Amino acid sequence: MGGIVYFEIQADDPERAMAFYRAVFGWRFEQWGDQDYWLIMAANKESSEPSIDGGLQSRPAKTPPQEHGTNAYVCTVQVDDFDAVANKIAAAGGLVALPKFALPKVAWQGYFIDPEGNTFGVRQPDEHAE
Repeated sequence: MGGIVYFEIQADDPERAMAFYRAVFGWRFEQWGDQDYWLIMAANKESSEPSIDGGLQSRPAKTPPQEHGTNAYVCTVQVDDFDAVANKIAAAGGLVALPKFALPKVAWQGYFIDPEGNTFGVRQPDEHAE
């Protein structure tokens, strides 16, 4: 636990973003149900190189203008106990960006902002999450 297990890319034009990552890296994409969300299969299962998979979604907010700070992927950290980690984040000065929610039959997920303004995810695997 505590390792980076997932990343997310936000895009103004998801189709354009998927075309880019397919062309450059050969990533595969699969829409998750009828959601505005696509799973990214970035890992090459036949390769011995370490890799993780991720997701792509429409951007929920404007990005900073070019050359005005970082616009980056959001990484998610896997934990054993979401609530305990959320309490530690609050005690250390972090803020809730998106409260805990269920990824049905996968995990409990939430997003936080560190004291430097960076967004990150926290995930507790749970096949019974609803």
